[in-house]
Amino acid sequence: MNYILETERLALRELNESDASFIIELLNSDGWLKYIGDRNVKTEDQARDYLNNGPIKSYQDNGYGLYLVELKNEKIPIGICGIIKRDTLEFPDIGYAFLPKYMGQGYAFEIAQQTLQYAKNQLNINKILAITNPENKASIKLLGKLGLTFQKMIDATNDSIELKLFSSLLK
Repeated sequence: MNYILETERLALRELNESDASFIIELLNSDGWLKYIGDRNVKTEDQARDYLNNGPIKSYQDNGYGLYLVELKNEKIPIGICGIIKRDTLEFPDIGYAFLPKYMGQGYAFEIAQQTLQYAKNQLNINKILAITNPENKASIKLLGKLGLTFQKMIDATNDSIELKLFSSLLK
Protein backbone atom coordinates (compact mmCIF):
# COMPACT_ATOMS: atom_id res chain seq x y z
CA MET A 1 0.00 0.00 0.00
CA ASN A 2 1.23 3.46 -0.88
CA TYR A 3 0.80 5.63 2.21
CA ILE A 4 0.89 9.43 2.21
CA LEU A 5 2.11 9.38 5.81
CA GLU A 6 2.11 7.20 8.90
CA THR A 7 1.95 7.87 12.61
CA GLU A 8 2.47 5.48 15.50
CA ARG A 9 -1.10 4.13 15.20
CA LEU A 10 -2.42 5.39 11.87
CA ALA A 11 -1.76 5.45 8.15
CA LEU A 12 -3.08 7.86 5.52
CA ARG A 13 -3.68 6.79 1.94
CA GLU A 14 -5.58 7.92 -1.14
CA LEU A 15 -9.23 6.93 -1.30
CA ASN A 16 -10.31 4.74 -4.21
CA GLU A 17 -13.50 3.13 -5.48
CA SER A 18 -12.98 0.06 -3.29
CA ASP A 19 -13.64 2.34 -0.27
CA ALA A 20 -17.28 2.85 -1.33
CA SER A 21 -18.87 0.87 1.52
CA PHE A 22 -16.75 2.73 4.10
CA ILE A 23 -17.79 6.07 2.55
CA ILE A 24 -21.47 5.10 2.81
CA GLU A 25 -20.99 4.33 6.51
CA LEU A 26 -19.04 7.54 7.23
CA LEU A 27 -21.28 9.92 5.27
CA ASN A 28 -24.38 8.52 6.98
CA SER A 29 -22.97 8.57 10.52
CA ASP A 30 -24.73 10.81 13.05
CA GLY A 31 -21.84 13.28 13.32
CA TRP A 32 -21.48 13.69 9.55
CA LEU A 33 -25.21 14.25 9.07
CA LYS A 34 -25.42 16.68 12.01
CA TYR A 35 -22.32 18.78 11.39
CA ILE A 36 -21.53 18.41 7.68
CA GLY A 37 -24.86 17.54 6.10
CA ASP A 38 -26.54 14.83 4.08
CA ARG A 39 -24.63 14.20 0.86
CA ASN A 40 -27.25 11.69 -0.32
CA VAL A 41 -24.72 8.88 -0.61
CA LYS A 42 -26.69 5.72 0.14
CA THR A 43 -25.60 3.21 -2.53
CA GLU A 44 -22.28 1.84 -3.81
CA ASP A 45 -22.81 3.72 -7.10
CA GLN A 46 -23.44 7.00 -5.27
CA ALA A 47 -20.36 6.41 -3.12
CA ARG A 48 -18.18 5.75 -6.18
CA ASP A 49 -19.53 8.96 -7.78
CA TYR A 50 -18.76 10.86 -4.56
CA LEU A 51 -15.21 9.47 -4.53
CA ASN A 52 -14.55 10.08 -8.24
CA ASN A 53 -15.97 13.62 -8.25
CA GLY A 54 -14.52 14.59 -4.85
CA PRO A 55 -11.30 13.17 -3.39
CA ILE A 56 -10.05 11.36 -6.52
CA LYS A 57 -10.69 14.40 -8.73
CA SER A 58 -8.92 16.58 -6.15
CA TYR A 59 -5.80 14.35 -6.28
CA GLN A 60 -5.70 14.88 -10.06
CA ASP A 61 -6.54 18.60 -10.03
CA ASN A 62 -4.64 19.75 -6.91
CA GLY A 63 -2.16 17.01 -6.03
CA TYR A 64 -3.89 16.48 -2.68
CA GLY A 65 -7.32 15.95 -1.14
CA LEU A 66 -9.10 14.01 1.55
CA TYR A 67 -7.41 10.70 2.39
CA LEU A 68 -8.51 7.55 4.14
CA VAL A 69 -7.32 7.18 7.74
CA GLU A 70 -6.80 3.59 8.80
CA LEU A 71 -5.53 1.81 11.86
CA LYS A 72 -2.02 0.94 10.76
CA ASN A 73 -1.71 -2.58 12.14
CA GLU A 74 -5.28 -3.75 11.52
CA LYS A 75 -5.79 -1.95 8.16
CA ILE A 76 -9.26 -0.88 9.35
CA PRO A 77 -10.65 2.38 7.89
CA ILE A 78 -11.71 4.72 10.69
CA GLY A 79 -12.08 8.14 9.04
CA ILE A 80 -10.83 10.67 6.53
CA CYS A 81 -8.40 13.56 6.84
CA GLY A 82 -6.72 15.78 4.32
CA ILE A 83 -6.33 19.11 2.61
CA ILE A 84 -9.10 20.54 0.45
CA LYS A 85 -8.98 23.36 -2.10
CA ARG A 86 -12.40 25.01 -2.25
CA ASP A 87 -13.38 27.67 -4.77
CA THR A 88 -15.05 29.59 -1.95
CA LEU A 89 -11.90 29.91 0.23
CA GLU A 90 -8.70 31.85 -0.46
CA PHE A 91 -6.39 29.15 0.95
CA PRO A 92 -6.61 25.35 1.29
CA ASP A 93 -8.33 23.99 4.38
CA ILE A 94 -7.91 20.91 6.52
CA GLY A 95 -10.84 18.55 6.84
CA TYR A 96 -11.46 15.41 8.86
CA ALA A 97 -14.26 13.09 9.93
CA PHE A 98 -14.25 9.83 11.86
CA LEU A 99 -16.64 6.98 12.50
CA PRO A 100 -18.31 7.46 15.91
CA LYS A 101 -16.64 4.47 17.58
CA TYR A 102 -13.18 5.91 16.85
CA MET A 103 -13.83 9.39 18.26
CA GLY A 104 -12.39 10.55 21.57
CA GLN A 105 -9.24 8.40 21.29
CA GLY A 106 -6.83 11.03 19.98
CA TYR A 107 -6.86 9.73 16.41
CA ALA A 108 -8.08 13.00 14.86
CA PHE A 109 -5.37 15.07 16.56
CA GLU A 110 -2.67 12.50 15.75
CA ILE A 111 -3.43 12.38 12.02
CA ALA A 112 -4.42 16.06 11.59
CA GLN A 113 -1.18 17.25 13.20
CA GLN A 114 0.86 15.13 10.76
CA THR A 115 -1.35 16.21 7.85
CA LEU A 116 -0.53 19.86 8.63
CA GLN A 117 3.19 19.01 8.59
CA TYR A 118 2.70 17.20 5.27
CA ALA A 119 0.89 20.27 3.87
CA LYS A 120 3.78 22.52 4.87
CA ASN A 121 6.73 20.26 4.02
CA GLN A 122 5.51 18.32 0.97
CA LEU A 123 2.83 20.58 -0.51
CA ASN A 124 4.53 23.91 0.34
CA ILE A 125 1.33 25.31 1.83
CA ASN A 126 2.13 28.19 4.19
CA LYS A 127 -1.36 29.12 5.38
CA ILE A 128 -4.14 26.67 6.22
CA LEU A 129 -7.80 27.31 6.89
CA ALA A 130 -10.53 25.21 8.50
CA ILE A 131 -14.29 25.55 8.55
CA THR A 132 -16.66 23.98 11.02
CA ASN A 133 -20.23 24.07 12.19
CA PRO A 134 -20.41 26.38 15.23
CA GLU A 135 -22.17 23.60 17.18
CA ASN A 136 -19.34 21.11 16.60
CA LYS A 137 -17.55 21.64 19.93
CA ALA A 138 -15.16 18.68 19.43
CA SER A 139 -13.95 20.02 16.09
CA ILE A 140 -13.54 23.56 17.45
CA LYS A 141 -11.49 22.19 20.37
CA LEU A 142 -9.33 20.12 18.00
CA LEU A 143 -8.66 23.11 15.72
CA GLY A 144 -7.48 25.10 18.74
CA LYS A 145 -5.22 22.25 19.84
CA LEU A 146 -3.78 22.18 16.29
CA GLY A 147 -2.93 25.88 16.54
CA LEU A 148 -5.66 27.32 14.34
CA THR A 149 -7.45 30.43 15.56
CA PHE A 150 -10.98 31.62 14.93
CA GLN A 151 -11.16 34.41 12.32
CA LYS A 152 -14.83 35.06 11.52
CA MET A 153 -18.18 33.57 10.61
CA ILE A 154 -18.69 32.87 6.90
CA ASP A 155 -21.63 31.87 4.76
CA ALA A 156 -21.50 28.21 3.84
CA THR A 157 -21.89 27.23 0.22
CA ASN A 158 -25.34 25.55 -0.38
CA ASP A 159 -26.47 25.68 3.26
CA SER A 160 -28.27 28.28 5.32
CA ILE A 161 -25.94 27.90 8.32
CA GLU A 162 -22.92 30.10 8.91
CA LEU A 163 -19.64 28.31 9.58
CA LYS A 164 -16.71 29.26 11.80
CA LEU A 165 -13.55 29.99 9.80
CA PHE A 166 -10.19 29.25 11.43
CA SER A 167 -6.69 29.84 10.09
CA SER A 168 -3.04 29.33 10.89
CA LEU A 169 0.33 29.98 9.33
CA LEU A 170 2.18 26.68 9.10
CA LYS A 171 5.52 26.69 10.88
